Amino acid sequence: MRLRGLRVKMPTPNQPHRGTPMAEQKESSVLFSLKELMNLEEDRIKEEEAEKEERARAEAERKAAEEKARREAEEARLKAEEEQRRAEEQRRREEAARLEAIQRAEVEKARAESEHQAKMQALVAAQAHEHNLAQLAQDKKKKQLTYAVIGILAVLIIGGTAAGIGMYNWTQRAAAEKAALEQQRLAIEQEKERLQRELANNAKLQDTIKKQLASAKDEAERAKLEAQLAKAQKEATSIKGARPRAGGGGKKPAKSADCNCPPGDPLCSCL
Repeated sequence: MRLRGLRVKMPTPNQPHRGTPMAEQKESSVLFSLKELMNLEEDRIKEEEAEKEERARAEAERKAAEEKARREAEEARLKAEEEQRRAEEQRRREEAARLEAIQRAEVEKARAESEHQAKMQALVAAQAHEHNLAQLAQDKKKKQLTYAVIGILAVLIIGGTAAGIGMYNWTQRAAAEKAALEQQRLAIEQEKERLQRELANNAKLQDTIKKQLASAKDEAERAKLEAQLAKAQKEATSIKGARPRAGGGGKKPAKSADCNCPPGDPLCSCL
């Protein structure tokens, strides 16, 4: 209900006043209606101002929400870009580390191959050197043997029958000494095998005694087994300290006092 442009007719001072009760009642009714209209107008104005304030507040809240959403969207965008940048940086670091590891592996492989080739070359060179030394030694031995054969033939030719007999005797003695040495070597091997068998049997015996000792129930049986174990250990120590001995002689015959053969003469009968 709008009151703008409303004109209210008020009694003028020049107008004759009617002092009747009816006139006073009408005047009071008009004043009451005017007051009601003014109150309605004030309420309308207050409502419009409240609506305006509400619209302004809603607009401010809308702008604040839009600003907040825009700011959050910008922060999310920046965060996503930062995470993408970090992920890309991490990927580059991992790729660089992988390439560096591959390069190190290749360098290490090349170094290992180079060292292997150098060792193989050194080994081949050492084998060739040893082969040359063996060949030289073999050639030297062949030459010495040739010279010895020539010397022997010369001595046989010069010495005649006596020299031949002396050579035969020396050959026989050398063969006998060789046979004696071989027999001594076989005896030593047999003695060594015997000691090894005894040592193995002793080890089995110690294991058996240890098992029995672990399951022993009384002190008397335990003491008996401990004594047996100590004896077996002592025997094992004695076996380990033993040295293979060969039976038989093997002594070289002593030189005769009247032996006048020159040193190293293979045909000397005094040897």
